[in-house]
Amino acid sequence: MSKKITDAFKNGKAFIPFITAGDPSIEKTKEFILTMEKAGADLIEIGIPFSDPIAEGVVIQEADLRSLEAGTTTDTVFDMVADLRKETDMPLVFMTYLNIVFYYGYERFFNRCEEVGISGIIIPDMPYEEKGECADIAAKHGVDVISMIAPTSEERIRTIAGEARGFIYVVSSMGVTGVRSKITTGLGSILGHIKEVTEIPAAIGFGINTPEQAKEMASIADGVIVGSAIVRLVAKYGEDAAPYIYSYVKGMKDAIR
Repeated sequence: MSKKITDAFKNGKAFIPFITAGDPSIEKTKEFILTMEKAGADLIEIGIPFSDPIAEGVVIQEADLRSLEAGTTTDTVFDMVADLRKETDMPLVFMTYLNIVFYYGYERFFNRCEEVGISGIIIPDMPYEEKGECADIAAKHGVDVISMIAPTSEERIRTIAGEARGFIYVVSSMGVTGVRSKITTGLGSILGHIKEVTEIPAAIGFGINTPEQAKEMASIADGVIVGSAIVRLVAKYGEDAAPYIYSYVKGMKDAIR
């Protein structure tokens, strides 16, 4: 289990922002990550762009395409993280798709994660039942494969939570990522089932956008994950997005303290 991930949840509720690497450029992504850390982020998810991100809504799909068109590769993302490590030791996790990891080679991918200090990975299109080889190799290199739990049966929630590592990504509602005006899923009962079988922290993501939503979700979970809202700021302000990102992340973190 990654100590860095565990530590991210030790100082109250964790705020976990997401950003797509390479949008609008790798250098700017590095700047935005350091900006989010200064604004109070506890752990940051870095998206490695993929051509068919099936769990993502339009905002992140478009960011992936912009990033790929700008020439971002898995290697350039690894190099950026290695460069970041000269300036920060904060916990970082990747979010990407199984084809990226498989094509790169499990052993090579997770060895590189270990080298640059990536603590975990979220792979939305990898079913729980099929994580075997990938998760074993990741664990060997000290990388936690983060389990995602969606609204599903009590038995399945308990099964996935019982074997989870790092933290649990609780999906707030069925569908893809993106801002929602209302989050209505019975998350309290899902969190209750999780807490019955594990002490690993659980963070809620998908659709959270406002400080009010963040505060509500933080009242039942150990952390809050926000992606599309930040990626939208990058889409709107491009290379000049840093101050807007700082203000947004600070406001969200303040709301859940």
